[in-house]
Amino acid sequence: MQDKIPTWVLFGAVVLAFSAGILNTTALMGFTHVSASHVTGNISQVAVSVFNGNWVNLKLFVISIGSFWLGSVLSGAIIGASELHIRRNYGYAMYLEFLLLCGSLGLYLHDNEYGQMLIAMACGLQNSMVATYHGAVVRTTHLTGVTSDLGATVGNWLVGRKVSMSKIILHSGLWWGFFIGGFVAVWLYAKVGYLSMLLPMSVILFSAITYQHMERWYTKSQRLLMLKLKRNKHNKNKYL
Repeated sequence: MQDKIPTWVLFGAVVLAFSAGILNTTALMGFTHVSASHVTGNISQVAVSVFNGNWVNLKLFVISIGSFWLGSVLSGAIIGASELHIRRNYGYAMYLEFLLLCGSLGLYLHDNEYGQMLIAMACGLQNSMVATYHGAVVRTTHLTGVTSDLGATVGNWLVGRKVSMSKIILHSGLWWGFFIGGFVAVWLYAKVGYLSMLLPMSVILFSAITYQHMERWYTKSQRLLMLKLKRNKHNKNKYL
């Protein structure tokens, strides 16, 4: 992994983790009490629900797991690769995530359990947008892998091996972003209920708009750079 992480990469990852922290905690605090982004825990709950014969909970857990997977499928179809690159269609993916969350919020406000389906799909879409950045695993909707990677890095450091500070910064940012998002969700849910989702929805919409402007600027700057290189090459050949 390269020594320095671009500011837009670090900031974007932390902001998305913060948003996911709010969304997942809101889903847990709502009437379904089912995680939107933690597939591992939900799969364990499927086993518990089957054993106890709790078919209502079983339905919710299966919906959440399947929807998260479908969101990942949508992400793969839209973006096409897991390695982070500014030229990929992250803006379109975030616009779709925003629309899914709009639908989820509307369903939740009408006490419709299928709000769980759309919020889980949005989390699956977000989590699969970026899988790696220069060798570092980047997941923004759960902390299992991030915590494991931080622990392994500390272990390497304790025995004197060289560690990547950029990797530590990235994973620490993801961890704290999600954690703080959970605290914010608890406070907001106590005051406005499911309307707490409006904060991450606004963040995601703003991120989509900002990213698309940045991507256009990058594309334009790359074209100008290529044109300049061609002109320099032409002028150099002209005087040979």
